[in-house]
Amino acid sequence: MTRSQWRTVKSKCFRGLCYGATGLGLLILSIIVYSLLSKGLRGLNLSTFTESMPSPGGEGGLANAIVGSLMISIVGIAIAIPIGLLAGTWLSEYGKNSKLADTIRFLNGMLMSSPSILIGLFIYEICVKPAGSFSGWAGSFALAVIALPMIISTTEEMLKLVPKSIREAGAGLGLPKWRVTLSLSYRSVGAGILTGVLLSFARISGETAPLLFTALNNTFMSLDMNGPMANLPVTIYRLAMSPYDSWNDLAWTGALIITVAILLLNVASRVLPTMLAKYAQLKHQKKQG
Repeated sequence: MTRSQWRTVKSKCFRGLCYGATGLGLLILSIIVYSLLSKGLRGLNLSTFTESMPSPGGEGGLANAIVGSLMISIVGIAIAIPIGLLAGTWLSEYGKNSKLADTIRFLNGMLMSSPSILIGLFIYEICVKPAGSFSGWAGSFALAVIALPMIISTTEEMLKLVPKSIREAGAGLGLPKWRVTLSLSYRSVGAGILTGVLLSFARISGETAPLLFTALNNTFMSLDMNGPMANLPVTIYRLAMSPYDSWNDLAWTGALIITVAILLLNVASRVLPTMLAKYAQLKHQKKQG
C-alpha cells in the first residue's frame, strides 16, 4: 500500500469515527427527548399551571413551583446583572492588565467552574444559618453567585471588541471616560452582553443543588420570599424520588416544562440580540436619511 493510499484509508477511518460518534450522540439525545415528550405530555394540562402540588395519590399541578422558580430566578439575575456589568466594565476599561484585575479574572474563572452545590453550601453558611430559616432570598443570592461569572466574562470580552476609534472619537468630543463607556461602548456591544445575560438566566433556571440548601421547598403557593419557597427543580427531584405514580408523572411534566423554558431562553439569546442589532441599524439609517 502506497503512502497516498494509506493516508486515504486513515482519512476514511477517521471520518467514519466522527460520523459514528455524532450518530451515537444524536441517538442518545433522541432517546432522551422521546422519553421526555412521551412521559411529560401525558400529565400536561391546564391544572399543571393553575393548581399547586397535590397530596400523595391526588391530583394537582406545579403552579406554586413555577411561580417560585420565576421569582427566585428573576431576583437572582437582577442581583447579578448590575454587579456583573460593573465588574466586567472595570476589568475592560480600567483594570486592564493590572495585578488586581488579573487576580479578579483568576477568581472569576474559579467561581465559574465551581460546583453549584458548593455555592449553595456557602450561601447556607452566610445567609440561612444566621437567619435561622430557609428563604427565597437565600436561593436568589445563590443563583446570583452562579450567574455572576458568566456576566462578568461576557461584559469584559464584549467591551474588548469595541473599536479603539469609537473611544477616541468620544474623547475627541470632550466626553469623560464613563460617558464614552455608557453612551458609545455599551451601545456598540449591547447585543453581545444581552446574550451573556440570557445564557446566565438559562443556566440558573435549571439549578437544583444550591436551592436544596437555600430556598428548600414547600407544597403550597407562596409569594413570601422570607420563608421556604417552592421551586421547579427541587419539586421535580422530590416528585421523581417518591413511590407514587401520579407524582412520578408530574415530575416528568415538570422536567418537560423546565426543558422547554431553557430551550426558549437559549433560542432568545441568539435571536433577540440579532433583532435588536438590526433594529438599531435601521434606526441609524433613518437618522442619516
